[in-house]
Amino acid sequence: MKHRSFSLVLTVLVLLVSACAPAATATEPPAATEAPATEAPAATEAPATEAPAATDAPATEPSAAACEGDYVLVPKNLGNPYFDTANNGAQEAAGELGITVLYQGSATADATEQITLLNSLIAQQPCGLAISANDADALVPTGQDAMAASIPIVTWDSAIAPDGRNIHINQAETAGIGAIQIQMASELAGEDGGQIAILSATSTAPNQNAWIEVMQEELAKPEYSNLELVEIVYGDDDDTKSYNEAQALFTKYPDLEVIIAPTTVGIAASARAVTDANLIDQVFVTGLGTPNQMREYVHSGASPQFALWNPGDLGYLAVYAMHTLATGQITAEAGQTFEAGRLGEYTVEEDADGGLSILLGTPFVFNADNIDDFDF
Repeated sequence: MKHRSFSLVLTVLVLLVSACAPAATATEPPAATEAPATEAPAATEAPATEAPAATDAPATEPSAAACEGDYVLVPKNLGNPYFDTANNGAQEAAGELGITVLYQGSATADATEQITLLNSLIAQQPCGLAISANDADALVPTGQDAMAASIPIVTWDSAIAPDGRNIHINQAETAGIGAIQIQMASELAGEDGGQIAILSATSTAPNQNAWIEVMQEELAKPEYSNLELVEIVYGDDDDTKSYNEAQALFTKYPDLEVIIAPTTVGIAASARAVTDANLIDQVFVTGLGTPNQMREYVHSGASPQFALWNPGDLGYLAVYAMHTLATGQITAEAGQTFEAGRLGEYTVEEDADGGLSILLGTPFVFNADNIDDFDF
C-alpha cells in the first residue's frame, strides 16, 4: 500500500514537472526581449556618436553644397589679350575646383557699360563676381548691391574702392617691383657690374617715383655696390621722346651697361633704340613691359629679361579667392588664410586704401625660355 502510494505521488510529481516545462520556456522570450532592449540603446547611441562626425566633415568643405551656380570673371573689356590670359588662368582654377566660371565683359572699357552688365549678372544670382574695375568709385554702389544679395565681390587688376568689394587681388607691390628691376639689371651687368641708367615715364608719376625710390634703396645694399646709377631721365610715356632719351644715354655714357625702364612705353622704345644703334650685347634693356611688345627684343638679346605680373596667375588667384568666400572658407577678415592650388597659401591683409587685399606675389620675370607662352 505504501509502495503504491509512493508510485502515485511520484507520478503526480512527474506530471507537475512536465506541466511546468512550458512555463520555463515561456520565461525565455522576456529574456530575449530584454536582450534587444539592452542592446537597443547601444545601437541608438552608436549612430548618435557618429552623427556629429558626419556633420563635422562636410563643414570643413562646404564648397559642394554652398553654391551650385556659376561664378563670373569680369574684365575691363573683351578682346584684350591681357584679360584673355587672365581668363585662361581662371579656367584652370575652375577645372581644379570643379566649378563653372563664365567670362563676361563689355565691348569697351567703360564704367557705365560695366555697371549695366554687373546689374544684369547680379539679378542672375551668381556664386561670386571677380571684377577688374573700370572706375573705382563709380562701381561702389553696384558692388554693395551684390554683397547685399550675398554675392562675394573680388576685384583684380583694378580695384573697386573698399566699400564696394570684399577683397582685392594686388598683382604686385611697390617694394617687389622696385627690387626685381635692380636684381635683373645686376644679372645683366654681370659680376663686374657697371653703369646703369633709369628711363622713367613722367617726373611726377607717383608709381614710377615710388619704384625708383625703392631701386635707389636697393642700390645702397652691399650686393649691388658694383652698380653705378649715372642718371635718371624721363620719356613722358611718349614713344618718340623715350627713344631719343635712350639714344642720348648711351651716347653720353659709352660704358653704359643697362637701361632700366619701369614703363611699358619706355622699355620698348629703349630696346628699339639699342637695336637701331647696333648695340645689342653692349647695352641691355630691362624694366616693366608686356610679352607681345617685347618678344622680338627678348629673342634678339636687346632685352634678355624684363618683369611684370602674370595675368594668368592673377585670374587663377581671383577665382580661388572668390570660391573660398562663396563657400565660407574665409569671411573677408584680415589674417585669414586659404590655399590657392598651385600658387600655395595666401593671407588676407589690410590694404593701403583701407580695404582688404591679397598680394599675388613677386613680379614675374619674362625671358627667352617662357615669353612665347604668353600673348598679351
